[in-house]
Amino acid sequence: MQLTNDSLLRENQQNLSTQWHPPKAPTKLDAAERKRLQDKARELRAQIVEVTYTCGGSHIGGSLSQHDILVALYYRYLNIDPSRPDWDQRDRFVLSKGHGGIGHAVILADKGYFDPQLLMDFNKTGSPFGMHLDRLKVRGVDCSTGSLGHGFPLAVGIALGARVQGHKYRTYCVLGDGECHEGAVWEAAMAAGHYKPTNLTAFVDRNKLCMDGPTEKVMALEPLDRKFESFGWRVLKIDGHDFDQICDAVDTALAETERPVMIIANTIKGKGVDFMENKTAWHYGGLDAEMRAKALESIQRS
Repeated sequence: MQLTNDSLLRENQQNLSTQWHPPKAPTKLDAAERKRLQDKARELRAQIVEVTYTCGGSHIGGSLSQHDILVALYYRYLNIDPSRPDWDQRDRFVLSKGHGGIGHAVILADKGYFDPQLLMDFNKTGSPFGMHLDRLKVRGVDCSTGSLGHGFPLAVGIALGARVQGHKYRTYCVLGDGECHEGAVWEAAMAAGHYKPTNLTAFVDRNKLCMDGPTEKVMALEPLDRKFESFGWRVLKIDGHDFDQICDAVDTALAETERPVMIIANTIKGKGVDFMENKTAWHYGGLDAEMRAKALESIQRS
């Protein structure tokens, strides 16, 4: 069956939910909106620290590097309704680097998917929140991820499935750069380059550090942009902590009509906490009371 089967598209278009509303056309980020996103990012960075302190440890470095991307998506772009987490026309978000789940969870709590107090038991016995979020246990999670290289292929499939069924929602995905060492990432990139789901926007959280050290020493990825381009993607390179650049890139992706878009976001592992920044050791770590206080102080200065 061809993915653009016209009869299937027409049949499913007739069955679309009448509750779907197209998102507002993006407007240039103004000073007030930029400050709103920056303030929200600072607030939720502090929450990541608090939950890490309470639960004893987390993949905090990568959660902080991906953070501004997720804030931009959840507070400016995603067409979602926390009161209806299973709404069939919602935009989908796949955190392929599933170890960043603590950062995803604090955003979902803030958006109203569940009581933020539940996060105080994060990763503890009996809690629905494991270190990698389970979509069957955590409202608002579209895919269970954790095994690196698995989420991105799912995102490609979700985007293609939407097209086949005539659905209008978009799919967004965030990968880790260390995750790009996995072969499944490149199989998915090849499939998307061939089938061209223009309703898919993906990011690489390019903090240049994975669990075992610098990505370029573990297994060189560069030239990462040209690799994705050779698979048929439109590639944008940005500062992943600059909301103007993040939003400009997403706006560009929304306007793209020929290819899926990969946004390579240059980021800093541990961003916002000075003693964690660019430190491989903070791929995973815990905080004592003194480190917690220093981390919160650093975030407020950032």
